[in-house]
Amino acid sequence: MTTVPGTAPMQGERIGLKHGAGGRAMRRLITETLARGLLTPMQNGIGLAAMDDGAAIPLGDAWLVVTTDSHVVHPVFFPGGDIGRLAISGTVNDLAMMGATEPLGLTSAVIVEEGYRTVDLERIQRSMVEACHEAGATIVTGDTKVMGRGELDGVVINTTGVGLAQRVVPDAGLRAGDRIILTGSVGDHGIALMARRHGLELDADLVSDVAPLNALVRRALFAVDLGITAMKDPTRGGLASALHEMAEKSSVGMVIHEPAVPMKPAVRAAAEVLGLDPLQIANEGKAVIGVRPEAAAAVLAACRAHPLGREAAVIGECISEHPGRVILDTGIGRRLLVEAEGELLPRIC
Repeated sequence: MTTVPGTAPMQGERIGLKHGAGGRAMRRLITETLARGLLTPMQNGIGLAAMDDGAAIPLGDAWLVVTTDSHVVHPVFFPGGDIGRLAISGTVNDLAMMGATEPLGLTSAVIVEEGYRTVDLERIQRSMVEACHEAGATIVTGDTKVMGRGELDGVVINTTGVGLAQRVVPDAGLRAGDRIILTGSVGDHGIALMARRHGLELDADLVSDVAPLNALVRRALFAVDLGITAMKDPTRGGLASALHEMAEKSSVGMVIHEPAVPMKPAVRAAAEVLGLDPLQIANEGKAVIGVRPEAAAAVLAACRAHPLGREAAVIGECISEHPGRVILDTGIGRRLLVEAEGELLPRIC
């Protein structure tokens, strides 16, 4: 998204859930209000103006990558994970999407509501430890606050991650001809939370995909030399939002082949029952990777060799026409893939 520093703020508007949901509404809130006056591009490196998954600061022959995220998932415990696993995985994944696949350290700030059960907090803490072990990461510092009863809905976790990258991979590096690889099935996280949140009795085993992806991404990066041009994890706003943001920033169009997009039958069926588009639903264990055509086979093979990437597929390609547009080829026709204004399922990340 191109934003001129000094653009008029959102005068007269009130904040809604859509403004924190990863779509166009959230990007507008950030660029026109929260980041107003702070969007001057860095002379060297990647800063706030790039609106990427983190910042990249030159450090000798490498890059220091920094990212931060807050987690307010509801329910706190869901099939396949909880807010603790989500907090660690989300931050590790944001580092990995910029090329920093070996975290130097994480911070953890936990805000808890008065009256919250200690047994639940201990369960969350165990999940954070387990996710750190999976990712090869360590929490090196943190903070704790307690809010009064009714001033907070249970627990909120903020995590910051720091890592080194030999080469930064932005989300804006796509070029015409690049192939788009998706590392696995879409919609798992959002649909699993939706079913648990509303007590839906669906005849399917719906489980979140939340997981740290840094080992998978490391394999993909090692498989080719400079063949990967862009990466992004399709969290809030789902695959549709991630593709739109990458296409817009890179000034390319995209053609996505819908039959090639991995999707579990249970997720597809549940989405149809609920009237939701799986391409707009959040994921917490998938990556979108842009690669040069000659590197696609090697990157795909590297992804499929990792347990979290067995369903990886080439789902589309970049074109020079229609910059910023994402075209969905359904197999019987073509239409524009719509990016949701806000998250269809709020408070899932």
